[in-house]
Formats: sequence, C-alpha cells, structure tokens
Amino acid sequence: MTDLESRVRRLEDRAAIEDLVIRYFLAADDNDLAALGSTFAPDAEFLMGGGFSGGSDRASIVNFIREDRATMGVTVHTQNFTLLTFHDDDHAAGVVGAHLELARGGTTVYGAVRYLDEYVRAEEGWQIKRRELAVVHVGPWEDVANSLTTDLRSRWPGQKPTAADLPR
Repeated sequence: MTDLESRVRRLEDRAAIEDLVIRYFLAADDNDLAALGSTFAPDAEFLMGGGFSGGSDRASIVNFIREDRATMGVTVHTQNFTLLTFHDDDHAAGVVGAHLELARGGTTVYGAVRYLDEYVRAEEGWQIKRRELAVVHVGPWEDVANSLTTDLRSRWPGQKPTAADLPR
C-alpha cells in the first residue's frame, strides 16, 4: 500500500468509527437491540464507572442493556466529540464525550459522560471491543443547576448521590 493509500484508509477508518459511535447512540435511543448488539464485537466488554460490569460478551451486554432500558422511557444520546488513537491498522482507542437525557425513575435525568472505548476491525467492519461509561455528572433536572459544584456529582434517581467517575 502506498503512503497515500494508507492515509486515505486511515481517514476512512476514522469516519467508520465515528459512524459506529453514532449507530450505537441511535440504536440505544431507538431501543433497537439488534442494531445495538451489532456495534459490539462478539467478545466485547462493557463496564460502568466504579468497575461495574455490564457484560463480557455481546449477548450479555445486549441483555444488560435490555434489562436497564426496561426502567427507562425516552432517551437522547448526543455525541460531543470523539478523539481516536490508532494502535495499528485493526485496533484503535477512543474517548467519546456525550450528553445524556433519559426518562428514568419518573423524572428526566441529564448528564455528561465519557465513553472510554477500544475498537477492533472485524469482517463486519469496526466494532466496539471494550466500552467503559464514565460519569462526569448526572442527575434529575432539578439537580443539574448544582451538579458540578459538589463532589457527589453522580445522582441517579432512587440512589444515594456518589462521586463521579471523572475527573479522576
């Protein structure tokens, strides 16, 4: 492959991973679990802040998300940025900044998160190999006005406020 071909392929890979991130968000918002599952590698891992595991393979991740979504209403995932680092032609890492709006616990929850991702190229194209959701702040609308002014920035409905995952 020529240098120009390599550079063009890298640009195409960046675009494909950006599309992968958007496909994940759209599938989550549309409650399309088949499409959501297809964004993950078969042996993917999904972690929530604090080391909580949402699964260590595609089927368990989809099942975890199915069960979690059963407690939610409408969701809106908004991508703010994606910063990619390529390890080689078939492996990359990403930091995806996003805002979430979720109907949960009888209220609208708003927050900022980062997805700390690892990606792998497969026959189907780029897929998420590892995804860790790290909370910057989250809480019901009435708490958002002060959610960045306290150490307890993670305020999920029905749970005791806790420290956020970021900054660490």
